[in-house]
Amino acid sequence: MPTVRLTKRVQFSAGHRLFNPELSDEENGRLYGKCASPGGHGHNYRLDVTLEGELDPRTGMVVNFAELEETIRREVLDRFDHKNLNTEVDAMRGLVPTAENIAVAIWKCLDPNVAPGRLVEVRVAETDTNIATYRGEGAD
Repeated sequence: MPTVRLTKRVQFSAGHRLFNPELSDEENGRLYGKCASPGGHGHNYRLDVTLEGELDPRTGMVVNFAELEETIRREVLDRFDHKNLNTEVDAMRGLVPTAENIAVAIWKCLDPNVAPGRLVEVRVAETDTNIATYRGEGAD
């Protein structure tokens, strides 16, 4: 059977502050600029989740898009949407909530839950020009 990749795009809104508590306020300011502001800020994130798998000859699908959307809702949106990533999202505990760390955290939430597809890529866009892509450990 042919192997096919498919991508589901969703959006979520969340607030965060880029701040490493191991650094001084001055160091955080130099490193993260206005994103280190004590009041934080927010984004309307765009999330692309790409799976790969064998095309099922009976259904014509790798996975059902509706089921994939439900998995993303349960594993990501219910946890991340309209939350403060610094304080309210367990998957982000102890991490500076950069787009890069968000992509890795979302991968860890989704990877065990997308069968029969295989997770290939998680793309997190916090703006149209700031995008992080994660393809799992050992990906080429």
